[in-house]
Parts: sequence; structure tokens; C-alpha cells
Amino acid sequence: MATFDSSAVSVPAFEDLRVAHHHLLEHIGAPGSWWSGAQRVAIAAESRQATSCGLCIRRKAALSPTHIEGVHDTLGTVPASAVDVVHRVRTDPGRLSRSWFESIVPARLSDGEYVELVSVVALTAGLDFFARALGIPPYPLPDALPGDPSRYRPAFARGGTAWVPMVACEDASGAEADLYEGLAFVPNIVRALSLVPREVKALQCSSAAHYLPVKDIVDPAARRSLDRPQMELVAARVSALNQCFY
Repeated sequence: MATFDSSAVSVPAFEDLRVAHHHLLEHIGAPGSWWSGAQRVAIAAESRQATSCGLCIRRKAALSPTHIEGVHDTLGTVPASAVDVVHRVRTDPGRLSRSWFESIVPARLSDGEYVELVSVVALTAGLDFFARALGIPPYPLPDALPGDPSRYRPAFARGGTAWVPMVACEDASGAEADLYEGLAFVPNIVRALSLVPREVKALQCSSAAHYLPVKDIVDPAARRSLDRPQMELVAARVSALNQCFY
């Protein structure tokens, strides 16, 4: 499994980044709750394909993506019901709408399939942007591990707060007792994946390596190589460039 080699560039790398990237790549290749390992790797590969898709490029440049019709440039390995979701989540997530979501779920994908797909695309994008920032090739995607999806759905996931059901902090019990590591405050961006609990764990791993552990987000004195104000300045600028409403 490929991991970041700091000898390739003149940038020191923390050991936790290497470990986290290795773990995230393994996670992408493993069977999930709703997609097999092979399907998850195919979703990751299709998300990379989306960055050069002609239809996505034209939509991104348009006033509204709904004004542009066409066919995606696809690898052909992801179910047709999921292709547009992968491409839109990867290339134009800031303009996803409730009406678009309701045209997808549950007619084409279940809510669990949708959440897991979003997680795989987001984790892949994070790894790809890390590599691009350092001027190194994207990591090779992992070999898919055998096995069927677990079809596991947390008993206490509730609707009404977001587009998809989520597990509230006060409901994180039983199999989900350690989902939020006992925290009283959990950002919505973490809770958003809680319909598929293992994806919450993967996001926490990514956050801890690339930003801060979730428990430290509320601490203004938390720091790594950068002080917290410096970290937030970079985060705010990147968010603005990515048109992230957060």
C-alpha cells in the first residue's frame, strides 16, 4: 500500500500523516455498510475521473449546473445510479440542493448508500489534494478486499435535522457508544456521516491527521506546527476558495 514518502519532496512529514493515509486507503478498499470493497474503490476512481469530466467542467462554469445537459465522462465501473452523485459531490458540492438530493434518495440510492458514497469521495479528495499540494502523484488506490457490505444501520439514527438521518450525541449508545468518543459537542460535519458509523471514524482519523482531533476543535489554544489562528486563517481561505458555506 502506497504511503507518503517525504524523501520525494523537501517537506517534512509527520508520522501520524503516514499512518493516517495508510489507514484511510485501507478503509476505502474494505467492504463498507452498503458498498463492497470493489465498489468503494470504483467510487474513489470515478471521483478522480470526475475532475477531468467535460460535462462537470461545463457545469462548474455555468450559472447553474441544471442549465447544462450531457453525459459524464465515466470509467464505467460505478453503477449508473451513482455516477452523477460521485461527479457532483467531487466537482461542485457547494451547489448541491435539497431538490437534487430528493431526486436521488431513495429513488436511485438509499440514504445509507448516499452517505457512504459521500464519505468515500470526500476521503479520496482529501488524499488527492494533499498529494497535489506537494507536487507528487496521487496515491495508487488500494486493492479491494473481499466480503459483502454489512448492511448495518444504527438503531438511533433520526431524521429531521439534515437531509439524512443522523445519530445525536445523546443517542450514541450501544454499538455507537464510542462513536463520538464521549464528547458533548460534535460538529455537524462529523454527525453528517453517522448513518454509516464507520465513516465517522474514518473522518475523525482524517481530521486528526490533517487538522485537529475532534475533541480539540473547541480549544482555541490547540496547535500543531501552526498556531491555531494561523491554522484558521489557512482554513478560512481554502474554504472561501472552495465556496464552502461553513
